[in-house]
Amino acid sequence: MVLCQLSRGGGLLQEEHWCFFTGCNPSSTHFPAYKSFSLSESSLGVKAAGKAQHNQLKGKSEERITRTVAMDLIPGFSTETWVLLATSLVLLYLYGTYSHGLFKKLGIPGPRPLPYFGNILGYRKGVDHFDKKCFQQYGKMWGVYDGRQPLLAVTDPNMIKSVLVKECYSVFTNRRSFGPLGAMRNALSLAEDEEWKRIRTLLSPTFTSGKLKEMFPIISHYGDLLVSNLRKEAEKGKPVTMKDIFGAYSMDVITSTAFGVNIDSLNNPQDPFVENSKKLLKFSFFDPFLLSLIFFPFLTPIFEVLNITLFPKSSVNFFTKSVKRMKESRLTDQQKRRVDLLQLMINSQNSKEMDPHKSLSNEELVAQGIIFIFAGYETTSSALSLLAYELATHPDVQQKLQEEIEATFPNKAPPTYDALAQMEYLDMVVNETLRLYPIAARLERACKKDVEIHGVFVPKGTVVVVPVFVLHRDPDLWPEPEEFRPERYKTPGKGTHPDPLWCLHILSTLIIGDKWVIMQSFICIYFVIRRFFSLRVFIV
Repeated sequence: MVLCQLSRGGGLLQEEHWCFFTGCNPSSTHFPAYKSFSLSESSLGVKAAGKAQHNQLKGKSEERITRTVAMDLIPGFSTETWVLLATSLVLLYLYGTYSHGLFKKLGIPGPRPLPYFGNILGYRKGVDHFDKKCFQQYGKMWGVYDGRQPLLAVTDPNMIKSVLVKECYSVFTNRRSFGPLGAMRNALSLAEDEEWKRIRTLLSPTFTSGKLKEMFPIISHYGDLLVSNLRKEAEKGKPVTMKDIFGAYSMDVITSTAFGVNIDSLNNPQDPFVENSKKLLKFSFFDPFLLSLIFFPFLTPIFEVLNITLFPKSSVNFFTKSVKRMKESRLTDQQKRRVDLLQLMINSQNSKEMDPHKSLSNEELVAQGIIFIFAGYETTSSALSLLAYELATHPDVQQKLQEEIEATFPNKAPPTYDALAQMEYLDMVVNETLRLYPIAARLERACKKDVEIHGVFVPKGTVVVVPVFVLHRDPDLWPEPEEFRPERYKTPGKGTHPDPLWCLHILSTLIIGDKWVIMQSFICIYFVIRRFFSLRVFIV
């Protein structure tokens, strides 16, 4: 039976009829064969019954359609397929969480991790902010997860000393293995075990006081260039963005001391060395490629085979060709004496016949040059910018520094390496800046085997983290840690440390280039303070 509603007329004069059809589907040829009952508008009772039956049929039809659509959306899998699908989902969940119970078993507190992500979403405001929050909430030690990788953060000085010094060569030699590196696996900060020891031994002579003294005239030249660029900007009568100026200075110093290339990068931003160097520095923790390595580290060998690496291939190729060309040129012209990093590495290659272990391959040579740019540019320019900010916001400190410079170099005498090294207050200012704004927010070491350190069991594969930013603002170590007070280094005593990189620098050899960074900072601040009357901050 099918119920149809027919209408005739319109508005108030509209007359409605309800027709009931039985038998086969109605059509124009079948209509006469059906019995029909015409109900006028006055037959309200019969009409209401017809509408009720219509609504009932309509509801059943909609329910049937909904059920059909739902069945179409759900695949008609067999029981075995459903079991396989459920098992796969469970295995995926377990894969993304199986390591997340480690610190709970060890009784180490820490924030609750998410499947696959771990605690990395907490880094959105910065690693330093995240570590500070954990320090305030969990105390001297806590455990977190970068994806599935467990990280144990320690702030106890004795534990740090064990990790960085006592057990360094036996247990905590390597940094965390992270992603496909390609040729960059030969870089000092990325090499492992015996290769790391060999490369470090070969590069250490580059950063001795004697070699830095030889590099001093090169860096001083770019200090003069820095002042010229600052003067040009100041003459415009507008505030100067110091990060751009110091970034150019840092780039010029790095390219000259590493490769012997003279570049005025502020005025020549299109220089290939500048462009390719900046490509190396484009890095985001939430980059999809980087996240894929965090979530699925087993993809690393596949990326290696496909020649996909963390470092831009075009930049690596550019520096490879440039180093090869410069090396050939220097081997042809051996009369000119050079003191840059590239020349020292070439010299190590020339000693290959004497001792094969004391030489660098061409790939290793390129990798050291690239990592020198990668590690030195952003850190140095940021440190100098923050140093200038602290001087601008502390005019009393700036005045004392000006007085010391005038006393050390009277009558505008040119700077010398030995004289700068003896400037006590300048050293305090740089040290206090590096305490407040450390070069690295964290220092990491991977545990090569199960070990117990001061009563704490550290399983193999765990990454031990030294949260440098937190340590440098720990009130137990530094009275009024948020204050910029260079005088705290004048008389080291309780609660103070003479070395601003204390946790990184328990031994002076832990950071191979720290003297180079500090000397670069000394020269920069000398020229800026000497040539300009004062620094001021403009809030925009």
